[in-house]
Amino acid sequence: MTIARTRLGTTTATNGDYRLDNVPGDTCQLIVSLIGYLPRHIRLIPVGRVTAINVELEKGVAELNQVIVTGVSKATLIRENPLAMETVSSKDIEQTSTNNVIDAIAAHAPGFEAVKTGPNVSKPFINGLGYNRVLTLYDGLRVETQQWGDEHGVPEDDYIIERAEIIKGPASLMYGSDAIAGVLSLFPAIPHVLDKTLHVRFLSEYQTNNGLIGNSLMLSRGATHWSWALRGSERVARNYTNPIDGRVYLTGFKMANASGFLGYNSEKGYSHLNVTYYNNRQGIPDGSRDSLTRKFTYQVCESQGENTIQPQVDNIKDRPIVRENVLNSYALSPLSQRIEDYRLYTDHSYKIGQGDIKASLGAEENHRREFDHPTDPDQPGEFIILKTVDYGLRYNAPSFGNIEPSFGVNGMYQVNSNDKTATDYPIPSYRLFDVGAYGYGKWKHNKWTIVGGIRYDHRSEKGDGMYSKPDPVTGFYHQVSPGDSSGAVHPFSPFLLHFQGVSGSIGATYQINDQVSAKANMARGYRSPNITEIASNGLDPGAHIYYEGNLHFVTEFSLQEDIGIRGEFSDLSFGFNVFSNYIQHYIYEDQAVDASGNPVVVIPGNKTYQFQQTNAQLYGGDAELGVHPRNWTGFRLDNAFSLVYGYNRNPKYSKTADQGEYLPFIPPPRLLSGASYTFSNERKTIRTVTFKAEMDHNWAQNRYLGLNKTETPTAAYTLFNASVHTDLNFTKQKKLQVQLQVNNLLNTAYQNHLSRLQYFEYYTASLNGHLGIYDMGRNICLRIIWNII
Repeated sequence: MTIARTRLGTTTATNGDYRLDNVPGDTCQLIVSLIGYLPRHIRLIPVGRVTAINVELEKGVAELNQVIVTGVSKATLIRENPLAMETVSSKDIEQTSTNNVIDAIAAHAPGFEAVKTGPNVSKPFINGLGYNRVLTLYDGLRVETQQWGDEHGVPEDDYIIERAEIIKGPASLMYGSDAIAGVLSLFPAIPHVLDKTLHVRFLSEYQTNNGLIGNSLMLSRGATHWSWALRGSERVARNYTNPIDGRVYLTGFKMANASGFLGYNSEKGYSHLNVTYYNNRQGIPDGSRDSLTRKFTYQVCESQGENTIQPQVDNIKDRPIVRENVLNSYALSPLSQRIEDYRLYTDHSYKIGQGDIKASLGAEENHRREFDHPTDPDQPGEFIILKTVDYGLRYNAPSFGNIEPSFGVNGMYQVNSNDKTATDYPIPSYRLFDVGAYGYGKWKHNKWTIVGGIRYDHRSEKGDGMYSKPDPVTGFYHQVSPGDSSGAVHPFSPFLLHFQGVSGSIGATYQINDQVSAKANMARGYRSPNITEIASNGLDPGAHIYYEGNLHFVTEFSLQEDIGIRGEFSDLSFGFNVFSNYIQHYIYEDQAVDASGNPVVVIPGNKTYQFQQTNAQLYGGDAELGVHPRNWTGFRLDNAFSLVYGYNRNPKYSKTADQGEYLPFIPPPRLLSGASYTFSNERKTIRTVTFKAEMDHNWAQNRYLGLNKTETPTAAYTLFNASVHTDLNFTKQKKLQVQLQVNNLLNTAYQNHLSRLQYFEYYTASLNGHLGIYDMGRNICLRIIWNII
C-alpha cells in the first residue's frame, strides 16, 4: 500500500496486519493493492493519533492501478510501467471456454495470437513474432520445451492458471535471449487466504464438438507461515469436426497433470517450492485424403527415405479411408506424439536491510516422442530429451534520490540428446550455457516515472556429430559410433558457437491526471539463433517438415519504439498503443525449391524448409475501448482491435509484395467485441447471472509470404459466441459456478491465417473447392466450478 503521489508505503504481514508511519499532515489518499484484486483508494484525514483502518479487497482487475510483476524489479502499478503490457485476470480465464488456456488468453489480449496445430497445440505470438522470440514463463521459470517446433505447445495445466501478464515488445533487459518479441507470464493458483482452513476447488467441463471431457481438483491450505497446494487434472478429446471436413483425423488427445506447492512466509519474505508433471499424448494430423470423396485416409506403410529401408513404400494416393467408428472414437491412433515434462523449482525473496534479494533455481526435463512408423507403432521416430537448469539472482538496492536501483544475473544450462532408440534426428545433441547480467533503475517524481537499464549476455553452444545407418533386422536407421560409420550417413558434424550481445531499454510514463496515463518506451532486444535455425538437418515428423539450418547465422538485434495512452473513467476505459520494430539479421523459414522453382522433396509427403536471414521491420498497434455506464449497473461493452504489418527489408524483395516482401506468420487485422450484462442479488442463492455475446472478426490476410508457396492467403471471417454464467452460494462455505458457452454459434467454416492445418494438403484442387483443413465448427461448452471452504 502507498500514499498517492509520494514514495511512502508499506506491505502487510502474512496475516494482513500493517503499520504506516509518517503519514502527511494534510488529507491524502491511500492506495491498497494486491495482485489479482481490485485496488482500493481510501481518503485519509489526519486526526493526530494512531488509527486502525480495515480494508477488504475485491477480486478483479482495474487496468491503470493493477499490480504487475513481469519485466520489472518489484511489483509495480501498470500505470507506472512504460512497457506495452496486457493482463488477463482469473475471471477472464475461468469464464472463457476454449481448447486450452493460450487460446483463452488470446481472446482477451489484443496483439497476442496463437499459431495452432489443431485444438491442443497453441504457440504464443506477440505482434507477429513467436517461437523462440517469445519467452514463456511459468511462475517465473523459463519454459524450455523445444519451442522451435511448429507443433510444440506450452506444457501446463490449463485449469490452474489464475492470471497472465504479457509484455508486447523486447524484454531482453530482464530476461536475455528469446524475449526479443515479448514475454508471456503464466501464474498458477497458490493459497492467498491464510485462514488455516482446507480449501477444495473442483472443476469439470464437457465440450460437444470434440467430446472434450475435463476434470480438475485442487486442495490448498494457508496459514500464518506455512501454506501448501496439491493439484491434478485430466483432459481427453476425440477428433474435432467442422462443416467442410467433418471429423478431422488425428486431432484427438489425452492429457494429465499433477503439481504441488509448498510455501513459507514471514515478515521478512517467503520461500516457495514447486513440482509439476505434464503428460500429453495427441495425434499427428497430416491431412491425407481420398481425392474423390475428400475423406481422410491413414498411413499403413513406411515413407520412402524416412530413415528406413522397407520392402513396401507408402503411396499417399493409395492409402485406405479412415472408418467412421475410428473417427468418432476417443482411442488415439498409434501415429501420435507423447510429451512428458517435469519441473522442480524454488524461489525466495527476503528483505535485507533497506533492500531485498530474490533468488530462483529450477530444473526442467522434457521428453518428446513422435511415433510415425505404422509398421512398428512402438518405435519412436523422434525421441528428444531436453534438460534445463534455470537460475536467477536479483538485488533490489535501497532507494536514493528518488531512484530504485536493481542488479541481477540470470541464465540457463541445457543438455539436449537424441535417444538411441530414435530413427529421426531433426536436430543434433548439444550443450548450451547462457548467462546475462543487468542493471535496472526506476526514478519517480510527482507525475513522472522513468525506467531503464542495460544488460550483457553471452551464450555458448556445443553440438555433437552423429552417424546413423539402417538396422539389418528392422530396416530403421539408428545412431552408430564413428568407429562403426562404414555405410552410414553423417547428418551432423561437431560445432562450437558463441553468441553475445548488449541490450537495454529506456522508457517513461506521465500521469496526466488520476484517470489518464501516457507512456513511451524504446528497447533494444537480443536473440541468439536457436538450435534448429543453425544446425537442423532432418525430419520433424510432427510438423511434416524437413528442416535445413545454417551454422553461419549471427545474432538477431531489434530496436522497438512504443507510444501509448490509457484512461479509466467511471463510465468508460480506453487504451491505445503503436509500435515500430526493426530487426537486424531476422531469421525465417522459406520453402526450398529447385532451379525450376519446384518444391524440393527430401522425404515424400513432407515439405522441405530452409532458414534464411535478412533484415525485417514490423509495425502496428492496438486499441481498446470499454463502456461500463454508472447508471446501468452490470452492463459492459468491451472492444479490442489489433493490427500488425511485417516486411522483409532485403533490397531484392523490395516492392515484390507476396513474392518475398511480406513476412510469414503475420496475423490479419482483428476486432474482438463483447457485450455482457450481470444481474446481481447478494442475498439469494443465485448471486449473479451474466449473459454475454461476443464477436471475433478477422480481416482477410493478403499480405503473406507466397514466395515458393510458403504461405497462402486466407479469407475474412466472423465468429459469434454466446454464454451465460451464474454464481450460486449455497452457504458461505460452498459456492458453485455454472457456465454454458457456445463458440462459433453459426457453425462458420473458416481457416485462421495462423493455423498450420490449412497447409496439410496433398492436392492442388478438390471437387468441393476447398483445400487444407478447416478450423473447429460449433462447440457447446458446459463448465462447473465447485468451491468448498
